[in-house]
Amino acid sequence: MQKKWWHGKVAYQIYPKSFRDTNGDGIGDLRGIIEKLDYLKDLGVDIVWISPCFCSPLADQGYDISDYYNIDPRFGTMEDMDELLAEAKKRDMYIVLDLVVNHCSDEHEWFQKALADPDGPYGKYFYIEECKDGKLPCNWRSYFGGPVWEQIPGTDKYYLHVFHKKQPDLNWENPKVRQEIYKMINWWLDKGVAGFRIDAIINIKKALPFKDYPVDREDGLSSIHYMLEDAQGVLDFLHEMSDNTFKPHNAFSVGEVFNEKPDELPDFIGDNGCFSTMFDFNETIFGGSAKGWYDSQVITPDDYKRCCFESQRKIADIGFLSNIIENHDEPRGVSRYIPEGDCCEASKKMLGTISFMLKGLPFLYQGQELGMENLTFASIDEVNDISTLDEYQVALKAGLSPKEALKAVNRLSRDNARTPFQWDASENAGFTSGTPWLRINPNYTQINAAEQMSREDSVFNYYKKLTALRKNPQYADTIVCGNLEPVWEDRHNLMAFYRRGEAQTLLVIANYQKEPQTVTLDAPYKNVVLNNLKQLDTDGTTLHLAGYQAVILEM
Repeated sequence: MQKKWWHGKVAYQIYPKSFRDTNGDGIGDLRGIIEKLDYLKDLGVDIVWISPCFCSPLADQGYDISDYYNIDPRFGTMEDMDELLAEAKKRDMYIVLDLVVNHCSDEHEWFQKALADPDGPYGKYFYIEECKDGKLPCNWRSYFGGPVWEQIPGTDKYYLHVFHKKQPDLNWENPKVRQEIYKMINWWLDKGVAGFRIDAIINIKKALPFKDYPVDREDGLSSIHYMLEDAQGVLDFLHEMSDNTFKPHNAFSVGEVFNEKPDELPDFIGDNGCFSTMFDFNETIFGGSAKGWYDSQVITPDDYKRCCFESQRKIADIGFLSNIIENHDEPRGVSRYIPEGDCCEASKKMLGTISFMLKGLPFLYQGQELGMENLTFASIDEVNDISTLDEYQVALKAGLSPKEALKAVNRLSRDNARTPFQWDASENAGFTSGTPWLRINPNYTQINAAEQMSREDSVFNYYKKLTALRKNPQYADTIVCGNLEPVWEDRHNLMAFYRRGEAQTLLVIANYQKEPQTVTLDAPYKNVVLNNLKQLDTDGTTLHLAGYQAVILEM
């Protein structure tokens, strides 16, 4: 594996709407990010991925872009973006933007021209089909529920949207569309952006011609995943995009890739892959059900361990994964991966230790470094997320009561990660002087950045130790490039693995339960590199681990 400039870095995702509001309108903005760059630098962050801040009607919170070349006034101006790029550069930090090119907004100029003349050149920028007697071209279900086809008013033509109806899919089969996209990517890279997180990119290749797949719910529709398994040739598009944009700029790219085929991994993230890295979603997709969120399985510590090790084995020496605990599309990781009732600072630090010590690039999501937790929504009326609203209806149709349906979607709602950042214990958690766009978690008076930055044993300061350890010359080669070797895999609620470098071996041990466990080492250890508790109880080569204790040992 060839060494790249980003291998030893630490990345951080910002959801701008919820990060920091500087003008009192209740919505976070670019100036808020500029204001907090020193906070991120202090945490040890190098790469900052900013979720969409382009012009958008926000049908899907900015993932429906109406103008790729401009900043939405809600978030600021292009001058703010230029200042952010310049200020980040001063701090040796890199700004990464979201690349949303499977679809655009129905308010984008291209789609408006397509609506005006569906048979004209811009009609070919999208998938527009004539449907006699309302017979749709296929029975695919959109990610947000309902059919993927929406009628163009006053016609018998329909357009394809695999997400929201306000997110028409771009036709990647049209070379003119691809060239427009590459032109836009290069415009941003020339401006000084370091790269992109690539959204929902596996969807750009459709299995054509359109056809039906097995019906899997009472709505008579089929999961779009059947189509994605059938689609061939997405890598041709992705390599062309990389060759025309990322590679000439030596840019960083991280793919949101689902449904990849095992033999395609080298093409995605190998030395000549189309992306620098791709996210590991093995843990996030665990327990999913075709019936809906309400039927999903709760992940256990042993499930989590298996998911992590499966991904590490799959990737082997092919390339780098990007390891996450949470993001803007998932609930809070500490509420999801720590057994109910066991959320505490020790268990939160343990989870962070595991994530940072896996082979790959660690991605923090805003608030993860504080151990921010899920918010319990008291009513579906408090929910903003379109995916949660759809899953709530799915649960009701399955026979759950409104109370049961709300409880089911609360656990997995994307709004859990979108509640405003908890900066301090003042009104509105220091996020805004106005009315926040989404309800703030009432635990902000206990969990907030100001309190944790001032306390040495906080979750925040523990994450600082993890980021510093990754960059420590004494251990960096082993942590960044060393092989990962699982150990004691059959031990219940224990997750342990070696990281083996050329001249050094580290052993990571995490007691993934509240009860103590004892572990006997094969040989004595040299020293304790990091410990999430104040002390380690040892008896020679026997370790007596307290509940949720995680240690990194040099062997």
